[in-house]
Amino acid sequence: MKKILVAFFAFLALMFSCKGNKTEGTDIVPTDTDSIQDTVAVDTMEQLISETPMPKAADELFDDFFFNFAANRKLQQKRIKFPLLVEKGKKTDTIAKAKWKTDHFFMRQGFYTLLFDNRRQMNVVKDTSINHVVVEKITFDIKTVKQYVFDRINGLWTMQSIRYQPLYQNHNASFLSFYEKFVTDSTFQAESINDPVQFIGPDPDDDFSQMEGLLTPETWPAFAPELPKNMIYNIIYGNDGKSGNQKIFVLRGISNGLEMELTFKREGDSWKLTKLSE
Repeated sequence: MKKILVAFFAFLALMFSCKGNKTEGTDIVPTDTDSIQDTVAVDTMEQLISETPMPKAADELFDDFFFNFAANRKLQQKRIKFPLLVEKGKKTDTIAKAKWKTDHFFMRQGFYTLLFDNRRQMNVVKDTSINHVVVEKITFDIKTVKQYVFDRINGLWTMQSIRYQPLYQNHNASFLSFYEKFVTDSTFQAESINDPVQFIGPDPDDDFSQMEGLLTPETWPAFAPELPKNMIYNIIYGNDGKSGNQKIFVLRGISNGLEMELTFKREGDSWKLTKLSE
């Protein structure tokens, strides 16, 4: 009874927040109107980045470098090791500099996603000693992971190669298979909700505070965020390619500063959503 009451009060608070702040919104995945606005903002940001020389300090952190790399065509030309090695299973090929087409990665969609096993991995993002990073583009309809491999050599980040990998061979294969069904099958999603789910979100009565509550499977549909279905990105910092029984799925806005975290835990062969943080 207690957890039902807590979920009920959390539900009322969130509904009030949604109605009272409709123009701000809580979902990071954009609607059609938001998408147009976000695209304009991202295009403007890309133009500013491309017209401004990347500061040397940007090579300290991969994220700082990568946002410049994704937006700046000239920088991509300089920071790719050509001819670029491309691996598809046992087959290898190369891309010549003249044949390279600028890749904006996730910049045009206005958000990106990350997968972590724990909080320690999340802190590695700010580790300036990291010299190896793999950016993954995960496409569900063709069950393929495209991996962009970066190394920092002599203090400069450079893309060394591209690897194609079947989704089932990825170290996150179990979770990715679950995630695809979780975001496309509403019945399966309802069955994959822990009872209860811990909820942490903005307090509608105080812009500087957060509210906490518990969600039950019955109240989940009112809280369920819109999540990307066809394709997601992931960034692996360092050489930690292991996979555990917990996944923290982070959905982070590029130009709006919004962030959402969904924590999943594996019990046997099944994954369950246990926490939603906005």
